[in-house]
Amino acid sequence: MKLSRYIDSSPLNPSMTSEEVRAAIEEAVRLECRSVCVQPSDIPLAVRLCRNTDTHVCTVLDFPHGKAPAAVKEIEARYYMEYGAEELDMVMNYGLARSGQWEEVEAEIRAVVSAAHARNVIVKVIFEASQLSPKEIARATEVSITVGADFVKTATGFFGTGATEEQLRIMLDTARGRCKVKASGGIRDYATAKKFLDMGVERLGIGSSSVAKILAEEAAS
Repeated sequence: MKLSRYIDSSPLNPSMTSEEVRAAIEEAVRLECRSVCVQPSDIPLAVRLCRNTDTHVCTVLDFPHGKAPAAVKEIEARYYMEYGAEELDMVMNYGLARSGQWEEVEAEIRAVVSAAHARNVIVKVIFEASQLSPKEIARATEVSITVGADFVKTATGFFGTGATEEQLRIMLDTARGRCKVKASGGIRDYATAKKFLDMGVERLGIGSSSVAKILAEEAAS
C-alpha cells in the first residue's frame, strides 16, 4: 500500500485561515490520504470536500490538553459525530496518568469509545508520550486496549517532542496487535515515516504542510 494511505493529514494550526484549511483538505483528497484530521469547527467543510472520496474525516477531541471531564469528552464525541466525523483523536488526560489516577483515565476513554463504537466511529487515544515515563506509556496503552480503543497515538504535536522510536516500541510491544499504533508529531521526511511504518505503526499523523513533500520524497526514492 502506498504511503498516502497511512497518512492522516493534519491542518490543525489554529491560526490557519478558512482558505488555508480548505486548500489543505483539498490537497489531502488529491493525494489520497487516509484521512484529514481537522479542528472541530472545520468538520462540516471537511465532510463536504471529502464526500465520495477515499479520504475520511477525522477530528481532534479535547485538544490539545485533554483536561475536560469524562462527561464533557463524551458530549464532544457525540456532537462531532453528528457533524460527520468518522474518526476521533482524543487527548487523554495525561496529568491524571502521571498522578496514577488510572481509574479516571479509563473512565474517560471508555466514555468516548462507547459513544463512538455505537456509530462505528474509530477512536485514537493521544498520550502526549513525551510527558510520560516508559511505565506510564505502557499502562496507558493497556488501559486503552481494555476499553476497546482502536489506536493509541504518541502526541498532539503541540507540546513536548513528537514521536520517538522508544515511545513507539513500548506502545507496539505492549499492544501486541490488540490495538493499532499511530505515530504523530515531528514527522517531516520520508525516511522517518518509512522507519515508523517498518516498525509496525499503522497510521502517521503528519502536519498538512509536510505531506506533499514527504510523498514527493517517496516517489523519488
